[in-house]
Amino acid sequence: MRKPVSRTRTLAVGLVLTAAVLSPSGSASAAADQYEWAALGDSYTAGGFVGDPQPALGDASRDGCDRTTNAYPDVVDRELAEFPPGKPVRLTNVSCGNATIADIAKDKQKPISPVQPPAGGWAEVDPQIKRANLNAGTDVVTIGVGGNSLPFGGMLLKCLEEGTAGKSCREHYTNPPEGEESIQDKLARVQDEYIEMLAHVHQAAPDAKVITVGYPAVLPDRGSDCNRLSLTELGPIAHGDVDWLRDDVLKQLNRTIQRVTNFFGDRYVDVYSSSVGHDACQPAATKWVEGICGDAADYWPSRLPGTLLNCGPIGKRVTLVHPNARGYENTAAHVERAIRIALLER
Repeated sequence: MRKPVSRTRTLAVGLVLTAAVLSPSGSASAAADQYEWAALGDSYTAGGFVGDPQPALGDASRDGCDRTTNAYPDVVDRELAEFPPGKPVRLTNVSCGNATIADIAKDKQKPISPVQPPAGGWAEVDPQIKRANLNAGTDVVTIGVGGNSLPFGGMLLKCLEEGTAGKSCREHYTNPPEGEESIQDKLARVQDEYIEMLAHVHQAAPDAKVITVGYPAVLPDRGSDCNRLSLTELGPIAHGDVDWLRDDVLKQLNRTIQRVTNFFGDRYVDVYSSSVGHDACQPAATKWVEGICGDAADYWPSRLPGTLLNCGPIGKRVTLVHPNARGYENTAAHVERAIRIALLER
């Protein structure tokens, strides 16, 4: 049975349809048969382990990027197909797990999907703006990226390692050893990279409405809420480090993305506020993000290659603090609204 349509969504659809009727027939937007939407981003956009692989397992076009059918681009795409904003929207989703900011606009990426990799590993893929063929006909671009440029996942694993040894990772990143950036330097670099990336996106798609998507509340409001004996939460990461990762890393990353987005006059989608209380340390029925180990589709591995992390003994798979289906549904609701508003403004 199809889920009920909210009053907000019904109103948004009605407004977009009304705007389409009232738009001058000679406008460039009205002349096209469909809207063009490009979804760019990392694993928080691609999906990883939520839903069916896209392309399907065994398909010759698989590229190692781990896009899935229940990630927010596909969820939004289905809603826009059911309730079109005046005319159809065509989604081109080139998001890729482990993508950095540089992989969006200028660097080729070497995908690292653990799911049925070919002999010799995955081939490099072009920067996402090239893969998506951004151009003057692109109407909307959504971008969810930034975490891997810190890298947040690497920091999380370092905190896991330090916590196992009874240490704190906060000191490692606030007063780093030789060769390691401080968290302040990491965030400053990310800001510069994000500015450069958005400039490239606007150059490639000069008439597009650009929407950036922040990261959800994957960490609790109080580190003490986490059970350090549970890998389905954040494992042995020290409670103080959880608080530091939340306030000084994740929230600051979102503020950086929002600040740069505002500078360009683009639209920022806040998914953090609505996801508070649904973090990795909540009960299974409440959490919108899986912990270090968690529930995932059968094709997803239980071991993390190159590490000692093995979720198999507890009947889980390696999820490394990524959204589950409920988390993507929440993000999808906010991104869908932003897209409808963006198309209304065209």
